[in-house]
Amino acid sequence: MSLPSGPRGGGLSARTADIGVAAAVTLLVVVWTLLTMRYESEPLNRTAIGWALIAVGCGALYFRRRAPVAVAVVTLAVCVVYYPLSVYDGPLMVTFALALYTAAAEGRFTAAVALGVVTLIAVGFGEARQHDGNRQIDDMSLFMLAGWLVSLVAVGRAQWTRSAYLGEVEQRALAAEREQEARAEQSATEERLRIARELHNVLGHSISLINVQSGAVLHKLSKKPEPAEALSAAEEALEAVKATSKDALRELRSTLGALRKPDETAPTSPTSGLGRLDELLARARSTGIEVRLRTEGERRPLPPPVDLAAYRIVQESLTNVTRHARATCAVVTVDYTDERAVRVRVDDDGEGSPEGSPAGSGIRGMAERARAFGGELTAQNTAEGFGVSARLPTEGTA
Repeated sequence: MSLPSGPRGGGLSARTADIGVAAAVTLLVVVWTLLTMRYESEPLNRTAIGWALIAVGCGALYFRRRAPVAVAVVTLAVCVVYYPLSVYDGPLMVTFALALYTAAAEGRFTAAVALGVVTLIAVGFGEARQHDGNRQIDDMSLFMLAGWLVSLVAVGRAQWTRSAYLGEVEQRALAAEREQEARAEQSATEERLRIARELHNVLGHSISLINVQSGAVLHKLSKKPEPAEALSAAEEALEAVKATSKDALRELRSTLGALRKPDETAPTSPTSGLGRLDELLARARSTGIEVRLRTEGERRPLPPPVDLAAYRIVQESLTNVTRHARATCAVVTVDYTDERAVRVRVDDDGEGSPEGSPAGSGIRGMAERARAFGGELTAQNTAEGFGVSARLPTEGTA
């Protein structure tokens, strides 16, 4: 985990910050050394070497983020050479202190501890070799140096831990945001598909019936029947078209009500369900197909979503019968014998589906509707024609 490179959306860049830190430390060391030179003196060659070491130590700080351990080693070596060589005890040790802190803050904790230990041992060993009158650091100062080094490494480690924590929090926040966006997109997609299925069932069924009814009366009129018979056939067909279109408008309003704003009034028309099967079957019979209803088990109230799904499956199945099957009879079976589910089945005596042909959008929509409740749907040819069977669980459905 690296140190933060600067505030987001503005502020100093990492390179600018490193230049600023190196410049500030350089200014501190140079000014302090110049002030010390007013009271101390040494040979010119030592002074030149000292200034060169100061330049190396302070300049290395620019690379402290990219190579923290290497910079810490360089600054330590510079201090090891500088202090025994120069009489100007300037604050060059600050460069090593900052480099040691950066190494720990950049996650190089083991290297930072090792450098701190090496520094303490080297200083202690060097002082131990000095005579008592020549020691530069007494025991108390050596103890304080140890505490100083431990503090630098500990603060650097704390900074690294904090940066790692903040980075993890940021990653989790980004992941949660992406997950929320994905869920919202998935919910929107599912809602669009649901509305598309509803519109397909409502409009597809009603328009198919109107098409069949109109075609039937046109076929009768093409035979040029007696005027009274023609008028009766036209009236019958128009009544059927009127009733079908009225039901289509009612169901369309109910479906589009899902798109209304929260403060708008909900539709007041009855919701489609198995309780309206008689009307649905009557419209199917108006196309000339014999449609029978069979009920197995004791009829019971169903959860509204399941009730609507069962109705839509029967509706789409009858639409397919009137449009494609060329059938003369269809049987709708509603089975309540399973206490945990309801079964609906639509069988016809039509031509069936060609072998190997892919399922149409209507059958795919019915299967998706059944799977949405944890159920299943089968659609296949039978000995008499074609059959659609669906099982819809009723437990755990609101």
